[in-house]
Formats: sequence, structure tokens, C-alpha cells
Amino acid sequence: MYASKCGRVEDADRVFQYMPERNSVSWNALIAGYAEIGDHESCFQLLKWMDNEGVGLQDGTFVPLLTLLDDSEYYELTMQIHAKVLKLGLWIQNTVLNAMITSYSGCGSLKDARRVFSSASGYRDLVTWNSMLAAYLQHDRGELAFKLFWEMELLGLDSDLYTYTSIISACSGDAEQAQGRSLHALVIKRGLEKVTAVSNSLSAMYLKSNNRGMEDAIKVFDCTEIKDSVSWNSILTGLSQKGFSENSLKTFQNMLYHNLEIDHYTLSAALRSCSDLATLQLGKQIHVFTIKSGFEKNDYVTSALIFMYSKSGSLGDAWKSFTESPGDSSITWNSIMFAYAQHGQGKVALDLFFQMIKKNVKLDHISLVAVLTACSHIGLVEEGKKFLKSMESAYGIPPRMEHYACAIDLLGRAGRIEEAKELVKEMPFQPDAMVWKTLLGACRKCGDIEMATEVASHLLELEPEEHCTYVLLSDMYGHFEKWDEIATVKKLMRERRVKKVPGWSWMEINNEVHSFNAEDHSHRQCQEMYQLLRELTNKIKLEEKSLDLDINIEYFGNVPYYCPKDTHIHLSVGL
Repeated sequence: MYASKCGRVEDADRVFQYMPERNSVSWNALIAGYAEIGDHESCFQLLKWMDNEGVGLQDGTFVPLLTLLDDSEYYELTMQIHAKVLKLGLWIQNTVLNAMITSYSGCGSLKDARRVFSSASGYRDLVTWNSMLAAYLQHDRGELAFKLFWEMELLGLDSDLYTYTSIISACSGDAEQAQGRSLHALVIKRGLEKVTAVSNSLSAMYLKSNNRGMEDAIKVFDCTEIKDSVSWNSILTGLSQKGFSENSLKTFQNMLYHNLEIDHYTLSAALRSCSDLATLQLGKQIHVFTIKSGFEKNDYVTSALIFMYSKSGSLGDAWKSFTESPGDSSITWNSIMFAYAQHGQGKVALDLFFQMIKKNVKLDHISLVAVLTACSHIGLVEEGKKFLKSMESAYGIPPRMEHYACAIDLLGRAGRIEEAKELVKEMPFQPDAMVWKTLLGACRKCGDIEMATEVASHLLELEPEEHCTYVLLSDMYGHFEKWDEIATVKKLMRERRVKKVPGWSWMEINNEVHSFNAEDHSHRQCQEMYQLLRELTNKIKLEEKSLDLDINIEYFGNVPYYCPKDTHIHLSVGL
């Protein structure tokens, strides 16, 4: 009662100590209690005493212990437990098998997890299959997960909600959309489409695809009869991530109106939408709401606050949000590094990275993305290359696709386009659309039309519906007066029914948000705006298209700006 029902393991231990006679059930109950609170030392100390006293070790002894072994540092310990299980003949117990698969997977050994699963032929239950399915997904082996799922279907196993939600989550991109829709059809056939957990998984699946998947996600959401906080947060986050920030904030308002549960996921998504719309006043109001709700110390909320203030140009408030957080998570450190990097304060970002190491904050792959972004924004090419090369050896983080994209951007900004092209060839995996887009941007900057055409061909194959590639390529052809090529690009757009999506900008003045798109004339003051723009343009032309300004940059708050006063800045203004 104390250990499992009340979470008072110390009281459970006290009762245990006073027992005149203990059996395996007593020991197992206490071990499970300590396992529940993640106390490794007490669990294995009890196992040792239990073994020394000759109490019979059972499946109920090992299963709680195996749930604790979920990191690479516990791999050898998992092997020792496995050996003990084999010695005692407990390897045919379903609960032990399932926990062993999960433990090996958590320790990073998919091979051993698969070996345990294969050896369990004849002793598997549905949980065994689900455990192996989860192991494949944990290691990003979606193709093996699908193969296992269809094997379950052929065997006629009655899959449960966990099976369906797990395999649906494997459909994480456009490449798996066909399989995702097949699973959706299967879910409808089995009569599970209105089950909340399954609907949430389907909605999340569609949100991970291109913008057209947003419509399908909303349809699934609307058809879900009983919506929980996950349902609302999924659609709210999806709208925010897909750029439908106004709809996202309307959804947030709807949640508030209906007194629905608001958690850190809700607040993070709402703050991200404020970032995209640059609605600083609304962002500040949501900030006040997070304080009232008690979520201001949450890492994800703090990260969203930093991002919102940074995007709104208020780096001082971003820094203040960071300093008021516990500061023991890479999530907040990464956000503040990005904030400074994107404001041209790359040296501050790098300084923060080394502070992060000094304070023993655990680094992740995003930390290195922030570092490479900082190097890119201030032109530290050689330093950036060294970071990429030494990531795994120095910080234990193998380079991912996004790290290579940052390095390509770094080289492209420096005009070293050939090096960027070679880096793409040297990548240990096939480049995705993000890498090709980055390289295309570098080609545009350097004016390399031949390489741009080659890169664009890869992009048009990967993302034939993405309008940006067509527009960028057409713009480059126009610069070099290649009119026939422009005509070909436009014809291709018509054939594929691709339309250019106009860019939008938002500006907040006196608590009122004004929105504009390219060549917009819908604003009530557009005539005055264009007149002022013409006057400014003429003035700039008279100043020979450049300005020399002497400005004072002062410290404000505690923001560590590494920029001296009386700095001389040369502004090149493109007309």
C-alpha cells in the first residue's frame, strides 16, 4: 500500500524492517517501490541482500529492476541481469522477456533486443510484440517497425491501442504518407477511428507531413468525439508549426473560453505563434498567464518565452527569462544561444556554450546546431568546421543532417561554394530537402547558376509541390537574363499546379497588429506608406546607395552585449 498506492516508499521500508518474517512478495514490493522513484542504489542493494538471504528470485524481482536500465551506461548491468535470468530459468516468463527487450533498447542495443525477441518464439504475448515495435521506433527503424506490424497482421494477432498508436507515429514524413493513409483505413475498418488516443496519433501523423496534411489533421480533430488535452495541444502545436499562427491563437482563445486544461505544451505553442506574428503585447499577456498558472519555470515555456522576446526584438527580456529559469536544462541554454546568434551576437552565443560546459549542463544535438549557427552568423568559418569535425570525439554527439546544413550555410555565406558542395558529397547519409535548400541558397549568394540548376533538380524531385524552389530558381535565371529557362520553370509550375505563396509580414504599433504581403495595397494607409518609401528611396539614391552612421550601443538590463560604444557601422542598402 505505502510503496505502490501512496508513493511513500520510506514508510514501506519501515514496515518491511519490522516484519518478523519476509517472503519474496515482501522483497519484490519494496524493490518495485524504489524502482518507481528511480532509486537505483536501493533497488540493487535489496537484490543483493535478497540473494544473500536465499530468498527465491522471481519475475516480479527482475521486471522493476529492468525498467531502471534505460541508458547506455547500464548496458553491462542489463547483460548481468540477463545472465541471472537465464540461470534461474526465468527467460520464458513474458513479463521478464518484455522488460528485457525494453531495457536493451533503452541501453542502445537494438541487436540484443532483437535477439531476445527472436529467442522468445512460442512464449510471446501481445506486449512482447509491442515492446519490439517500440524498440524499432525508438531507434528510428521505421521500415523494420512496419515489417513487424504487417507480420502481426498476417498472424492474426489482436492489436491493441498501443500497437496502432505506435505504428501510426512511425509515419513521420511525406515518404510514409501512403502507409499512414493505409493505417488510417485499417483503423476505420476496425472501428477505432473515434477512439481518442488513436485519433490523436492520426492527427499528429498528418501534422508531420506537408501543409496539405493540415486539412486532414483538422478533419480528424473535428471528428474526435471526446477531445482530451493531447487532442487540443496537437492541433494547436500543428497550426503554430505550419505557419497558421493566427488560427493557432484563435484555438488557444477557444481553449480558454471553454475552460479547458492549459499545460506547458499549450502555452509553448501559443507563445511560438506570438513569435511568428511579432505580437509582443499579446506575448506579454500570455507570459503573465504562465506566471499565474505556475508554468514560468518550465523549460519548454521558458524556451518559448526566450524565442518570443527574441523574435520581437526584445533581447533584454529574452535574457531576463533565461536568468529566471533554473538553468539546468539544455533546452533553455539552446534557446538563448539561438537568440544571440540570430541577433548577430555570435560571440555571446559561443561564450554561453562554453559556460554551459563549465556548469555541466548536458549537451544535446541542438546545442551544436546553435554553435554552428553562431559561427555562421559571424563568419567564423574555420572554427565552425572544427566544431563539426570534433562533435563526436569532443562532445559525444554524432553529426546529424541539421549540423551539415548549418556547416553548408556557413561555407555558403563565406562564398566557399565548392567546399559546401564537397561537404554534401562527404555526408554519411543521403542529403534531405533541408540540405539541398541550404546549398541552393548558397548558390544564389555566390551567383553559381549551373550548380543552382543541379541542386534545384534534386529539390524538385524531393519536394515537387514546394513553391520556394521554383521562385528562387526563376529569380536566379532572371538575374542572368535566361528568359527561356524562366519560361520552363513557370510552365513546370503550371503543370504541377504549384502556386507562389506570398510572403507576409506583421507589425505591432500601439497594441494594433498590421499585416502586409508582397506588393500589398489593402492597408488603409498604403498611399502614405508608399509615398514615404519613395522619399526614402530617393534620399538613399542621393547618398549613393550607402550610409555611414556613428551610433552608441549601450548596455541595458544585464544583457551581455559584446559591442563597444561609438561603433562605426557601414550599412549597404539594397534597392
